[in-house]
Amino acid sequence: MQLICLNHRFGFEMENIIRIFFPMEKLSVVTEDLPDEDGIFRTALTAVPDGACLTATVSLFGRTETQQRFVSDSSADFEDDCELMLASALCSCLTALTGYKPPWGLLTGVRPSKLMRRLIEDDGEAAACDRFMKDLEVSADKTALAKSVAKAEDEVVALSDAKSCSQYVSIPFCPTRCSYCSFVSHSVQSAAKLIPQYTQLLCEEIAANARYAKELGLRTETFYIGGGTPTSLNAQQLRMITDAVRNHIDVSSLREYTVEAGRPDTIDEEKLKVLYDAGVTRISVNPQTFSQKILENIGRNHSTEAIYKAFSQAREVGFSCINMDLIAGLPGDTPDGFTESLQRAIELDPENITVHTLALKRSSTLVTGNTWQQAAQETSEMLESAFSLLTQAGYLPYYMYRQSKSVGNLENVGWCKPGTQGLYNVYMMEEIHTVLAAGGGAVTKLKDPSSTRIERIFNFKYPYEYVNRFEELLKRKELIASFYASLDT
Repeated sequence: MQLICLNHRFGFEMENIIRIFFPMEKLSVVTEDLPDEDGIFRTALTAVPDGACLTATVSLFGRTETQQRFVSDSSADFEDDCELMLASALCSCLTALTGYKPPWGLLTGVRPSKLMRRLIEDDGEAAACDRFMKDLEVSADKTALAKSVAKAEDEVVALSDAKSCSQYVSIPFCPTRCSYCSFVSHSVQSAAKLIPQYTQLLCEEIAANARYAKELGLRTETFYIGGGTPTSLNAQQLRMITDAVRNHIDVSSLREYTVEAGRPDTIDEEKLKVLYDAGVTRISVNPQTFSQKILENIGRNHSTEAIYKAFSQAREVGFSCINMDLIAGLPGDTPDGFTESLQRAIELDPENITVHTLALKRSSTLVTGNTWQQAAQETSEMLESAFSLLTQAGYLPYYMYRQSKSVGNLENVGWCKPGTQGLYNVYMMEEIHTVLAAGGGAVTKLKDPSSTRIERIFNFKYPYEYVNRFEELLKRKELIASFYASLDT
């Protein structure tokens, strides 16, 4: 496939529009014209009296579709409007040829609710919704979802101030690698020799982050241990980490302490007691699906019974806030099958249910064949079912984001019972305050409380790099102090 960009600089956004419909196809971008043939996406800006004509022509499946838009040169945001209108023309061509109308319209960014919050703040709720539906071509349902999430996020954001921060710990190990996964994670078996040293150094980095927070007068309000699968570690290793948290961080300031326990086949009573006794307030038990066949398809080596057992054990140990993840669009699943999984999750009555859309990366082992538009339509139906069933069951959408190459450009939404929002999820996704991160692949985000300025410190991705270059990693951490020193100048 080739994207032709004639007389404009909007190639990045045009590519994002094409990726909604063809996320896994190779796409080259050229600036010279080519003849119409299958897989050609021609986009052009032509100067005309009083403005510009934006034209998109797409040739696919033996058919060709052309759409045009006009922008007046009296527009205050002429260039931005040209980009938006060209995206609209291209999206209309693709919808006509594939039969798939993206419910998020022309929005391709990760954080649609963040945009909604900003528009509401600037122009009011009515104007923000109007902008979503008319200019950005977002469906009424998705506009309403973005508005609901934006309002819920406001409640969480209001808890944060200039001295607030969060901390994150990465455990990049799993019992096995799921077929859809592209995260930097390693099986416990292959990384067994590294885990003891990794755990020891991780505790040192937790202590280093805590020192920086104390020296800068930052108050740690949420602490999140994620992965990978944190409970792929044994109980002793988990205790080392939670002891490091307790010994170096003022846990009295924590509003929330989360461990993404994750896969049911890694959860047992001993590990749960370690976490509960350490003061963890929120955990995840993640089914992804309740279908045994789909679990086998994606490489999960546990039964559906293990899901129920892990959830029951967590309740018996004393956890009163549990999240469960489900994934819409898994290969072999159907709208009816997904609805059944959702109903079974609701019956367990967890405080949070997070509904993810399948996102594929080239490094995952899962392939979808040539039925992407069909998968997008079915996944969209699954999310509609989730909205209906979760709303009826008393859950509220409180945070939302999208991933690259998600099926149909669809969203991930965290749902919660009133008063049980996952605070870290909002702070991290909406980039509200500083997040000090530890572990392989973790990213520290330093946020200027008086502006939108953010600087990032990247840890080494792989556990062997993390272990072998740990002193270099600690050296990078000195940027934390220099960032905050720059705020005073």
